[in-house]
Amino acid sequence: MQEKKDRVPSEAVAQATKEALKRRGVKVEDIAEIVYQMQLPYNEGLLMEHCIDSVERVLRKREVQHSVLVGIELDELAEKKMLSEPLQSIVESDEGLFGVDETLALGAVMTYGSIALTTFGFLDKQKSGIIKKLDTKIDSSVHTFLDDLVGSIAASAASRIAHRMRDLEEAGETFADVPAIEPESTKSTTDL
Repeated sequence: MQEKKDRVPSEAVAQATKEALKRRGVKVEDIAEIVYQMQLPYNEGLLMEHCIDSVERVLRKREVQHSVLVGIELDELAEKKMLSEPLQSIVESDEGLFGVDETLALGAVMTYGSIALTTFGFLDKQKSGIIKKLDTKIDSSVHTFLDDLVGSIAASAASRIAHRMRDLEEAGETFADVPAIEPESTKSTTDL
C-alpha cells in the first residue's frame, strides 16, 4: 500500500492563488469591476463591495484555486519557452482552435451552475475590463489561460450575486438592505 502524502493546507493553496493572480497583474477589484458592470442593472443597491466579496468567496473554492494555479503555471512556462513543441507555439500564440484554456476555466465555472456557464460564454466573447487587457498581446507575456480563468471567476461571482438577489427578493429586500462588507483584499494580513 502506498504511503499517504501530507496534504497541502487549504490556506497555503488560497494564498498561492492570490499571489499568482497578483504576480500576473490581476487584482480582485479588477474582476469585481466586471461583475459590478454586469450585475448593477439587475440589482438595486448593489455596491462594489458586494462584488469584491463575491469574487473573494469564489476564490475560496479549491476547484477555482487549482484551475488558477495550473493555468498561470502554464502561461508562465510558455513565457519562459519551457513547454515542448508544438505545445509551446500553440499556448504562446493562443491558437484559436486550442480550447484547453476554456476547458480549464469551464471546470471551475461549473461549480456555480448554468447562469455562470452562460455568463462565462458571454465574457469569453465580449472580453471586457481586465479580460480584454489580458487577451490583447502587447509584449512577450502569455495569458492564454489567465484571461479565461478571470472570465470564469467573474462569471461565477456574478452568478452568486444573481442567486443572492433572488433570496433577497423573496425576503422583500434588495442589496440596498445588505450592509457593505469590508473586502478581504483591503484588510491587512494581520486582520485575516
